[in-house]
Amino acid sequence: MSRFLDERYSGLDPYVPGEQPQDRSYVKLNTNESPFPPSPRVIAAIGGEEAEKLNLYSDPMAATLVRAIAKRFTAVLKKKGLPGISEKQVFVGNGSDEVLAFAFGAFCGKGRGVAFPEIGYGFYPVFAQFFSLDATPVPVKEDMSVDAAAFKGLSQTVVIANPNAQTGIYLPLSDIETLLSENKDRLVIVDEAYCDFGAESAVGLVGRYDNLLVVQTMSKSRQLAGGRVGFAIGSEEVIADLNAMKFSFNPYNLNRLSILAGAAAVEDEEYFLSATAAVIEERERLKKEFGKLGFESTPSLANFLLVRRGGIGGRELYLALKQKGVLVRWLGGRLSDYVRITVGSREQNDVLIAAVREILKEKSI
Repeated sequence: MSRFLDERYSGLDPYVPGEQPQDRSYVKLNTNESPFPPSPRVIAAIGGEEAEKLNLYSDPMAATLVRAIAKRFTAVLKKKGLPGISEKQVFVGNGSDEVLAFAFGAFCGKGRGVAFPEIGYGFYPVFAQFFSLDATPVPVKEDMSVDAAAFKGLSQTVVIANPNAQTGIYLPLSDIETLLSENKDRLVIVDEAYCDFGAESAVGLVGRYDNLLVVQTMSKSRQLAGGRVGFAIGSEEVIADLNAMKFSFNPYNLNRLSILAGAAAVEDEEYFLSATAAVIEERERLKKEFGKLGFESTPSLANFLLVRRGGIGGRELYLALKQKGVLVRWLGGRLSDYVRITVGSREQNDVLIAAVREILKEKSI
């Protein structure tokens, strides 16, 4: 730490991303990326002709992307008999992390604060510390599911990852609606990074509750982790606040190619449905295979499993798999007994299961 650093950040405990080692080739199942490449429409959209325009600034409004998102969700909602989404209800950012950062800065400041589950996305406490916010980690239930009732009476802005970013456990929309209705002067931010793998989105509630902000990413279900595209859907007033934050910080937060890639990914519904269905199928297969090996897992509706087994600790299993060329995530803390494993391709998952079998045999478990 230099002598020039503002004292507000002297105790900052930064977020630790998943490993990106360069020492060897790994079966990489530690950061919840998609095992599939982007849609062919994405590849076509960012071809040579568009790359030649990188000398020009990107559209600060990202109109092409915003329009595609509004159109897609309007189509989904109208099939359910619900009102659509206007372009003024969509905000886009450099990954959902930036969207969340703007939301923490805009809606959780002095006099309000923020409350989030004690087990959730690891960036929430980091954002709270970065913005010097009054933060309340809310205990989860014994089974590690989010306890919606524990938020009752809190006036802070509520942030919930749904499904949970560490356990994959889904909080029913009825509980989200309870949080929204019991205090309409409290904003509820629902972080749906993993929603597309079998859960129901809260976007359908946006038309009824102006105190709801839904945040999603294209990193997981739309194969754009390296493209850094995130977005939020909410009331026009809340989205206008986020845009004010963005234009006061970095108007060109999305580059030209990411805007085009994001729009193309959203427009290719067939590829999206096919890829998510394949991940769901593999998740359920993995769950069964781990069950046969004596593991227990949380009821994940995400693109990962959180698993543990008696006789071997989480860190021990993580290190043993790493030695065999398979990367998973050990989260520590209350989850020290567990490892979090991204659902890979069928081939990757077969390598994983074979490695786990070898480890259990070697340790005579």
